[in-house]
Amino acid sequence: MIVGLLACFASALFCYVESFRSGLSARRWGLAGLFFGPLILPLFNVKRRLALRRVRSFGSVYLRA
Repeated sequence: MIVGLLACFASALFCYVESFRSGLSARRWGLAGLFFGPLILPLFNVKRRLALRRVRSFGSVYLRA
């Protein structure tokens, strides 16, 4: 039980910080991470990638070094 609560808090903190850095709504993603825990991380990664592609347009190439 304690491990599950710690995982939810860690997930909420991670989602909050990363969504703030990515320009997404930080409070919404933080609350989603708190309620759903690590299960929200794949959805968060997809949303972050789509937001990045929307800003840079779908036709451009983005290479990470």
